Amino acid sequence: MTRFVTDEIDVIDAYKLLSGLVVPRPIGWIGTRSVDGVNNLAPYSFFNGVAASPPTVMFAPTGQPAARKDSLTNARETGVFTVNIVNFDLVEAMNASAATVEPDVDEFDTAGLTVREATAINAPIVAEAPASFECRVLKIVEIGTAPMGSSVVFGEVVVFDVADRLLDGTRVHQSELDPIGRHAGSTYSRANQLFDIERPG
Repeated sequence: MTRFVTDEIDVIDAYKLLSGLVVPRPIGWIGTRSVDGVNNLAPYSFFNGVAASPPTVMFAPTGQPAARKDSLTNARETGVFTVNIVNFDLVEAMNASAATVEPDVDEFDTAGLTVREATAINAPIVAEAPASFECRVLKIVEIGTAPMGSSVVFGEVVVFDVADRLLDGTRVHQSELDPIGRHAGSTYSRANQLFDIERPG
C-alpha cells in the first residue's frame, strides 16, 4: 500500500486520488436559467442525493472561488435548478454540454437538446432525459480554497418527473433507467450489469 498524507501532496494529486477511487459517481446534469433569461446546462459528477425528508440533492462545482461556473451563479441568483438524469442514450449530448463557453451561450442548443419548462420553478429541463428533478436551493456551503475548492449547492426536490416506462409505482426499474457513472479522467461506466444481494436481518 502507498500512503498519501494530504498535507504532503499537491492538491491536484489529491483530486486525482479522490476522483479515481470514489467511483462510479452519478452525474447531475444541472439545468439553470440566468436572471437575463439564458438557459444553461452542465454535468457535475460531484453530485448525489443526501436526504429523504425533505428529498435533497447536492452538486458541487469545483475550482471555486476562482472558476466561473454559470450553474453556480444562476442557482445562487435565482434560487432554483433542475437535475436531469443522464442515461446511455444521452452520453454524447451530456459531453457536448460540458464545453466551456461564454455565459450567453445556451448549451441546450449546442448539445442539440429540447427544453421543457419546469412546472414549479423557473428553470429548464432536458426533455429527452428519462427523469428530472425540480429543485429549490436550500443552502450553498463553501468548502476549501482555490484552485480546487468547491461550492456545494444543496437543493430540495419539489417535483420528480419520471418516464412511465421506468416505474412500478414509485420503484424505478434500474435496467430501464440505464444510467451512466463518471470515473477518472474521460472514463465512464454504464450500469447495465446489475446483481441483487439480500441485506441481513
